[in-house]
Amino acid sequence: MECDEVQPVNEEDPMTQDSTPAFETLEVAVEGMNGRLTLNRPEKLNPLSTRTLRELADAARWFDTQRQVKTVIVSGKGRAFSAGADISSFGDVASNDGLSPRESAETGWLMARAMEEMRAVTIAAIWGPCVGGGIVLAGACDFRIAARDTYFSIPEVDLGIPLAWGGIPRLVREIGPAATRDLVMTCRPFTADEAAGLGFLNSVLDAHEVLPAAEKLAMDLGRKSGLALYATKTGINAALEAMSPASGSWSDADSLVVALGDPESRRLSAEYLERVRK
Repeated sequence: MECDEVQPVNEEDPMTQDSTPAFETLEVAVEGMNGRLTLNRPEKLNPLSTRTLRELADAARWFDTQRQVKTVIVSGKGRAFSAGADISSFGDVASNDGLSPRESAETGWLMARAMEEMRAVTIAAIWGPCVGGGIVLAGACDFRIAARDTYFSIPEVDLGIPLAWGGIPRLVREIGPAATRDLVMTCRPFTADEAAGLGFLNSVLDAHEVLPAAEKLAMDLGRKSGLALYATKTGINAALEAMSPASGSWSDADSLVVALGDPESRRLSAEYLERVRK
C-alpha cells in the first residue's frame, strides 16, 4: 500500500504551527490552561487598525487549536485597553492591507464574531481608555473587569459613521435599548461605575487590582470542566443571539462604506477630529 504524500507545512501561516504565533500588533501566550491575548501598540493606546482586527480574529482561531486552554485574558499593554479605530488611516480603508473598502469595513465584524465564538472563556481586563471599537471588543468577551477610572466612550456618530461590527445588538442585549440609544447617539463619555450599573461590567476595581482579579477568575474557571464551561458559554451565546442577533450584522460594513462617502458625514468627522486634536 502506498502512503499518501505528505503535504509541506506553510511556515508563513501561524495557524498551522504548534508553536505560539508571532503577530505584529498583538501578543499571545499560553500557560497551562490559561491564555493571554494582549493588544500591543501602547504608544498609540492600542488602536484597532485593519491589521489588528485581522490578527485578533486569527488569534482567536489559534486559541481554538490549543485544546487545553480554558480561559483567555484579553487586555491592552500600557495605559489603555484600546483607543478604538485607528484614525490615522480613517477614511482610507482601501489602503488597509490591500483590502477593498467593503472588505476592510467588514474586518471588525469578523473579529467580534471570532472573539465571541472562541471556545475558551474570555475575560476582558480593562483600564485606561476603552473607546468605540474597544467597547465592541470588550463586549465580545464573556467577562469584563474594569478599573474604576476607565474612560468609556462611543464617538462613532460624532465621527459621521454608525457603530458597526455588530456593536449595536451586543449593546442592546447587555445594557438594553434605552441606554444604547443614549450612549451611542449622544457619544457622551461614561464611567466604569455607570457601565457596571447598566450591566456591561462584572466588577469595578482599583486599577492595580484588575489584572490580579482577572487572573484569579481564570484560575478558578480553569479548575472546572472544560466541557461544562463550553456548553454553558455556547448556550448563553445562543440565547443572546435569539434576543438580539449580532451574527446578522454583516451589512454593517455597507453602512460604513456609505458613511465614508457621505458629504455631511465627512464634514462632521473632519470637524470632530479637528476639535479633539486641539
